[in-house]
Amino acid sequence: MTTTPEVRTLRPGIWPATAEQGPDGVLSIGGVPVTDIAERYGTPAYVFDEADFRERCTTFREAFHDFDVYYAGKAFLTRTSARIAEETGLSLDVCTEGELAYAKAVDFPAERVLLHGNNKSEADLAAALAYGVGRIVVDSVEELDRLEELVPRFPGSRPGVLLRVTVGVQADTHAHIATAHEDQKFGFSLVSGDAEQAVRRVADSGLLELRGLHSHIGSQILGTAGFEAAAKRLAELRARLAQDGIELPELDLGGGFGIAYTEHDVPTPAKEMADSLRAVVEKECAALGVSMPRLAIEPGRAIAGPAGVTLYRVGTVKHREGIRTFVAVDGGMSDNVRTALYDATYSVQLAGRVSDAPPTLVRVVGKHCDAGDVVVREDHLPSDVRAGDLLAVPGTGAYCRSLAHNYNQIPRPPVIAVAEGRSREIVRRETVEDLMRLDVG
Repeated sequence: MTTTPEVRTLRPGIWPATAEQGPDGVLSIGGVPVTDIAERYGTPAYVFDEADFRERCTTFREAFHDFDVYYAGKAFLTRTSARIAEETGLSLDVCTEGELAYAKAVDFPAERVLLHGNNKSEADLAAALAYGVGRIVVDSVEELDRLEELVPRFPGSRPGVLLRVTVGVQADTHAHIATAHEDQKFGFSLVSGDAEQAVRRVADSGLLELRGLHSHIGSQILGTAGFEAAAKRLAELRARLAQDGIELPELDLGGGFGIAYTEHDVPTPAKEMADSLRAVVEKECAALGVSMPRLAIEPGRAIAGPAGVTLYRVGTVKHREGIRTFVAVDGGMSDNVRTALYDATYSVQLAGRVSDAPPTLVRVVGKHCDAGDVVVREDHLPSDVRAGDLLAVPGTGAYCRSLAHNYNQIPRPPVIAVAEGRSREIVRRETVEDLMRLDVG
């Protein structure tokens, strides 16, 4: 991954703000040595840097000071992360009744909660109405039907809704996480006229409070061009509807802001992103002669991703002459499926000792019975890497715990929060007994 790999020091831009590596080679996060974490909680373990997460929440809140900023809970959602998001002034984006339960558990203000999803069930919608969420992003005609049927069951309820629009933008990202082109499952098509028809239906029904339009172009987006193209198309639709007296006071541009998984990734800083999006909407509205809407964004990965590191212990090392060295760890695709699912790239660091051995090309693999069980496809480690070593993989705070599963009946790792030299288990490690308890036989 690098021309002259440096394996003894932490590469900039990909680690939590508090990460440090001492002269003994031991990595510390939040002032806690990972050797202590491994000894106390075992491996694999997700390490969550509370200070880094809080700082990124604050950075987005300040950069997008005139936007509604919804933390996308699907990236990483615990009671702790929800509580920090609320304390730093963010709102919360949830997708299901299960995610909404976390908002309820920390008494997250209902008016600052937004419900997403492309096929929300009656139970999802009913839970949202009962809690009084501030916004529901409607994704289909059937969902409108369900929502309009449910509303009368909740006296006094008139939920605010945004209509999700498929704007026809092909984001520069993996196909599985590009969400604004026509050939995918999300939203009302702009090109076909479905989006405009859905807006007019809501405006005419009177059962729902029409708040505005929503778009999401994809995930792990490093630049601004795709967001700008989507904003222009939404502004044009909004202006067209305004001619008929349909006012849409809000415009949600979604999320998907990328992070640095390797030193080669260069994400756009939050303030630069905010300034760019604000400017393009202002320019379009001025050109179209319409008022400026209240803007919203939904950063999840950009806040949670860099705050997380996964800690593993090496079990097996196999040198394949002329190819690479395979380093097998005690986790794998059950705790990080993104490499297999999205061909995601990660970095790896020897974290428990110092080594002066020259670097060697490695592939970090898991313990699952699957050839696709890869954690880090290609990076360098000291050539004396061996069984028992601790390895740390940065950038795993988003979509690793969320997508974790039990392939081969492997229990999921714990989440260990670290801050100011202290550690605590905020999500306990699953056990085999947990797995068996669900099997009622």
